[in-house]
Amino acid sequence: MLGESICPYCGVGCRLAFERDDTDAIRVRGVASAAANLGGICAKGAQLGPTIHTPDRLTQPQLRLSRHDDFRRVDWTTAFRYLREIFTNILNTHGPDAIAFYGSGQLDTETVYLIGKLFKGHLGCNNTDSNSRLCMAAAVAGYRTSLGSDGPPTCYDDIDAADTIVIMGSNMAEAHPVTFDRVKASKKANPHQQIIVIDPRRTPTAVHADIYLPVAPGGDIALLNAIARMLLDLGTMDRDFIANHSRGFDEYRTFLLEQNAVELCAAAGVPAEDVYRVAKLLAMSKGFLSFYCMGLNQSTVGMWKNNSLINLHLLLGQIGKPGAGPFSLTGQPNAMGGREGGLLSHQLPGYRTVEDANHRREAEEFWGRSPGTISDKPGLTAVEMFRDLEKGKLKAIWIAGTNPAVSLPDLHQVRRAMAKAQLVVVNDAYHPTETSKLADVILPAAQFGEKEWTSTNSERMVSFSPKLWDPPGEALPDWQIVARFAQTLGFKGFNYANSAEVWDEFIQMTKGRPCDMSGMTSARLKESDGLQWPCPSADHPGSKRRYLDRRFATPDGKAIFLPRDHKEPREMPDHEFPFVLTTGRLYSHWHTLTRTAKADKLVRREPAPFVEINPRDAERLSIQQNDLVQITSRRGTVQFPARLRDGVSPGMVFIPFHWGDLFGDGNAANYLTISAIGRVAKQPELKFCAVSLEKVAQPKKRVVALPMADEAEPQVEGSLPAETWY
Repeated sequence: MLGESICPYCGVGCRLAFERDDTDAIRVRGVASAAANLGGICAKGAQLGPTIHTPDRLTQPQLRLSRHDDFRRVDWTTAFRYLREIFTNILNTHGPDAIAFYGSGQLDTETVYLIGKLFKGHLGCNNTDSNSRLCMAAAVAGYRTSLGSDGPPTCYDDIDAADTIVIMGSNMAEAHPVTFDRVKASKKANPHQQIIVIDPRRTPTAVHADIYLPVAPGGDIALLNAIARMLLDLGTMDRDFIANHSRGFDEYRTFLLEQNAVELCAAAGVPAEDVYRVAKLLAMSKGFLSFYCMGLNQSTVGMWKNNSLINLHLLLGQIGKPGAGPFSLTGQPNAMGGREGGLLSHQLPGYRTVEDANHRREAEEFWGRSPGTISDKPGLTAVEMFRDLEKGKLKAIWIAGTNPAVSLPDLHQVRRAMAKAQLVVVNDAYHPTETSKLADVILPAAQFGEKEWTSTNSERMVSFSPKLWDPPGEALPDWQIVARFAQTLGFKGFNYANSAEVWDEFIQMTKGRPCDMSGMTSARLKESDGLQWPCPSADHPGSKRRYLDRRFATPDGKAIFLPRDHKEPREMPDHEFPFVLTTGRLYSHWHTLTRTAKADKLVRREPAPFVEINPRDAERLSIQQNDLVQITSRRGTVQFPARLRDGVSPGMVFIPFHWGDLFGDGNAANYLTISAIGRVAKQPELKFCAVSLEKVAQPKKRVVALPMADEAEPQVEGSLPAETWY
């Protein structure tokens, strides 16, 4: 037995056990006592073994003086000295706003904390952001504006306590399968429990719904406002909650009364009688729990969508009690920890913000920095970083644990931006990736099982993961890379003996904050199966739920109703580009394939990208199953084989975003997507852009034949017996 670790894939936070078999291969199973997964494991987690010791693991720092040259191996001292020279020159010539750090929900909280300490606290640069900006920024902004603080108020146990579960903009069956298994098990144990799924695609999640609402792409706010207006007409509000624990209701009520429910339903693309059925069900519910993810977040009005859903919970008083509340599902293993540690461009550790003078002063004093060191201006967000690289305003970018050359929208622009950068640093476990191929310096990072690390899952469960085996070659934990670079720059306060010292320093910055983890010492976490914050003292048991006292994290303790009007996406279909493209995940793969493409069993399930098209649209365009289709937007053109599915609404197409240039040069979904971002959350609109379709008469390259799609909706496994995947 090698030991246990949190899974490095999605934000469910499954605890997994690792052991070697007789052939020295690593076998994986779910830990039955783990609160997050109760022994469950999905296919991706079960197939982690083949992804660990692979020929493309980075084992030593590498650099090149010109991007026309090959990389050459160097030692860490040489790499850090080279980086110090270029960073120092850029800082002295252009100032701290000319550098940036783009990280990931893959990074542990120890690393996240040190990034903020170095860049914001010592270099005076707020240009740190995360690929969480692509998935969770709207949820962060929604929680902050409606409830006063980021962080879900809910826990997984609420699944069993709820009598109505709404799943909106989330394909849980494929993206969070272990948690969805708990939903299915809860439904089986309590057949009266109602599951409502709201999604433009009839996904494998929707197959299990008691009510499925095929909302029109971009119609979420209209639908939520229609439900709220009907609840108002039914008179089923929680008047006590509204009067004593909220503010802004009168403005919200006036706003709703000015809305026409029938028109809202038309904008949402859902019959009014179906919406009314949902409204009545919510009105009668004793416990209304909602799950939501990218379908709400990846939008230029993603924060507004989050606010509109939270409004329903406030209207019904369905928050701050078991079985109720808005539960945003996290996309990555430590995206929550990144938010707590202050990685996003507007943040400081402990849910502080750079705009707040008191928060800046507290951080400066804690880090021993002089007043004014931390800038009061939020830094560049993910999309903005790459825009400023192309403009020449940003000179250097350090990218860690993520693959923006596949995951960011408008990849043609991303590639132009990286080509103009003076310096691109990538630290990752693997090379080549689409991003590391564009770098000047690549640094080898230890993977999940090769270091001690701490993470927070979707239900605020903070977990310690021990080191299980040695990293290959000279690979180091990310926190150690950041700390050693800070020391190379001459900064004091980065001489840590181990990750526990970093963690115990970080949690001091959470004391008294909404995400108080000051009672979660490294020693305590090592002896526990995880603790949920807030946990303000060493004898505190942790908190399953927030706001049980109905006091929220706003100055007056009241939650806020926020009227949000329906707005169309930034780019609408027209005569040139008549279809709506939406993108998403598949069950077998995760993000940009840097891990899952190494597991043969997963690749055999989904060997290549495709485009899903409604059969009626396909017939009109003379497209048949497996025909090669050219998909074009205002930003690019790609070609994928067709899968015909009734589950995709007419006028809409779906492409999984996992595959990048390593699998087909210039042929990734995000060559099509638009980089438009929201005003506050600044999350890109990855779920909606306009495209055209055209059958390719003479394919110029071999196309992987795909199985014929069944007429029935696809069934997806969730938790599996681990031996199925050995």
